[in-house]
Amino acid sequence: MTTTTAARPIDQDTSSAPLRVSVVGTGYLGATHAACMAELGFEVLGLDIDPAKVAALSRGELPFHEPGLPELLTKHVQSGRLRFTTSYAEVGAWADVHFIGVGTPQKPGETGADLRYVDAATRSLAEHITRDALIVGKSTVPVGTAERLATLIADTRAENNLPGAVELAWNPEFLREGYAVADTLCPDRLVVGVCSGHAEQVLRRVYAKSLAEHTPWIATDYATAELVKVAANAFLATKISFINAFSEITEAVGGDIGTLADAIGHDPRIGRRFLNAGVGFGGGCLPKDIRALQARVSELGLDRTMRFLAEMDDINLRRRDRVVDLAVQVLSADQGHPRRPANGGTGHTPDPVSVQVLNGAKVAMLGVTFKPDSDDVRDSPALDVANRLYTAGAEVAVYDPKGNANAAARFPRLGYVDTCEAALTGADLVILLTEWDQFKALDPAHVGSLVARRNIIDGRNVLDRRAWQAAGFTHAALGHRFDPGH
Repeated sequence: MTTTTAARPIDQDTSSAPLRVSVVGTGYLGATHAACMAELGFEVLGLDIDPAKVAALSRGELPFHEPGLPELLTKHVQSGRLRFTTSYAEVGAWADVHFIGVGTPQKPGETGADLRYVDAATRSLAEHITRDALIVGKSTVPVGTAERLATLIADTRAENNLPGAVELAWNPEFLREGYAVADTLCPDRLVVGVCSGHAEQVLRRVYAKSLAEHTPWIATDYATAELVKVAANAFLATKISFINAFSEITEAVGGDIGTLADAIGHDPRIGRRFLNAGVGFGGGCLPKDIRALQARVSELGLDRTMRFLAEMDDINLRRRDRVVDLAVQVLSADQGHPRRPANGGTGHTPDPVSVQVLNGAKVAMLGVTFKPDSDDVRDSPALDVANRLYTAGAEVAVYDPKGNANAAARFPRLGYVDTCEAALTGADLVILLTEWDQFKALDPAHVGSLVARRNIIDGRNVLDRRAWQAAGFTHAALGHRFDPGH
């Protein structure tokens, strides 16, 4: 049983008083949750230890791109329903429910999750809360973290002889970048890990609007709630890696990976979503969460249980290698010297011939974020490929509608341009690696009037192959055999 302090009974009804909500951590998760809680009608106080971030949010300025969120932030900052602070004392004395939304990045040089920010936020809340309250974790953490933090809260408050009953609950987030506002306001399920009826009752009040709309409600223990998020991410990553493993086969023997995905996707046991072959997954969640899961099960002595995750990670990274090798194949064929992929297209480092082919070639990189409708370049396959091509000697022109600034902060040596046309002009090869709508809608004839050589690689399988070939382009795509002589 999880350790808590003096939990109040469920029949103690305080529903007549409106709840006041705090959100600790105002990064992507925290800022989104804070604005959406205000939209649901709560008074909200967001806390961050970075004064500059607090000042910017107080002006209605977001440090990242998320559709629909700027409008909510501005609306509720102006109304006074949403405020921001750097003071734990202010938050501890004011709020009834405290959501923790700080980051859990991958440890430098390791695969496990770095929990120091979650630990620090929990300890600071425990030290400063001076009333009855519920602390609710939303960060993605290794299983067993909530139980440990519940003990930390109890011990901290007992040592400081603080008034009020404080409990812990765990409420994992399931946000998709680009859809985070809708996912918060209209979730497809709500999962809460609790150890008392009172904690569940409080969270039912927080999410009353969603429950009134019949959103599935799953109240469970801490461990299950923690595992739900990583299990969901591991399953999605497995599905993506599965179709990408088959794309390696279709690239070697022929066949159409899209048709294959359609055919098996009609099976209701499988489904079509997330069966899109391409350059693989990235971002700040899936890669680091599956690696953290591997690290945690290893700590539990269950290495064999999740051994498949390591192979899945490897499949995902091989897709990046394949784009680089495919670029060499396309450019070699254009120069009249077609060559087969090195090591079956799965080599990690371009060989000398590859470097010779890429050296001086102008490559237009369309997209560097890990997905469209986001400015997130963390563990982005597209940005990784751009850097590999540059390292091999290519002249890389990068254009992304929202991601250029973040990409330049990570890899400043790449060439960044402000328009798609600027990237395309004079290009020997075009590579589409983020499926922004404006890239999917490109006119082959217009692109052909800008580029120096009509070569294109579709790294997301979103372009009409026949239309591009009709416009005189050599069209290559992941999951399709590249045979320039056919």
